[in-house]
Amino acid sequence: MGATILVGTCSWTDKTLLESGWYPRGVNTPEERLRYYAQHFPIVEVDSSYYALPNERNAGLWVERTPPYFRFDIKAFSLFTHHPTPISALPRDVREALPHGLRERERLYYRDLPPELRDELWERFAAALLPLDSAGKLGVILFQFPPWFLPGKESRRYIQELRERLPQYTPAIEFRQERWLGEERDRAAVLRFLREHRLPLVCVDEPQGFVSSVPPLAEATAEVSVVRLHGRNATAWQAKGATVAERFNYLYERGELEEWVPRVRKLAQEAQEVHVLFNNCFRDYAVRNAHQMTELLAAR
Repeated sequence: MGATILVGTCSWTDKTLLESGWYPRGVNTPEERLRYYAQHFPIVEVDSSYYALPNERNAGLWVERTPPYFRFDIKAFSLFTHHPTPISALPRDVREALPHGLRERERLYYRDLPPELRDELWERFAAALLPLDSAGKLGVILFQFPPWFLPGKESRRYIQELRERLPQYTPAIEFRQERWLGEERDRAAVLRFLREHRLPLVCVDEPQGFVSSVPPLAEATAEVSVVRLHGRNATAWQAKGATVAERFNYLYERGELEEWVPRVRKLAQEAQEVHVLFNNCFRDYAVRNAHQMTELLAAR
């Protein structure tokens, strides 16, 4: 097994995690929590960057508060993955630069923005991550596309454009639409496309049987490979009105984790680095399963 395998979770400040008692008494500040988390895991995914642009100051603090080997995977801003984004999530000067017809809206899509404002947001996003990149602590930029992001020329062109927008970083692609990977022929074409452009496919474990479901593949398409485990709570996965906590309320059993051990080892034979991230962020479920996976992978 040649690759470095890093196991962690998709948040270290989730509300239900803070309430679970995993952090010891007295570990109360953002700095203390990150330092404590980094004693247990070598990687974490930042999801706050989905809701608002990251900032350089925070990135610098993350560098200071973690060991030299630590990695941060960064979730792309919602606008960049074609999700509806509240105007309030945009920087004030960008909001003020919007055409009058857009300022009154509550939410915007990427297609709504004038090209010059798109460029500005991309530049700010990239600049904010420079402290992590300079310190060697930046992992991948996670682009989790929604179910309405369908296969086609425009979608592939946009994915290809990510390399141009973030030339110094590594965009990783997660699909939430069965048509990308559901059929064997389509799957082979998508994997060829990602390999051609050196873009990691995000391999997922998630509830099956939905339009948003993709199969649990273990395919390395770039130097870094990424696995995200969302849990298997099929009842709440797409239930109307279900909260985020309810959707990810799932604790993997040991046997379910064992299914992924040979898959992760396969990825480690094909990639230089493998990120295994638990997104079942309900109470301490993700950290418990991450510890279990670390032990399983270490066993011979």
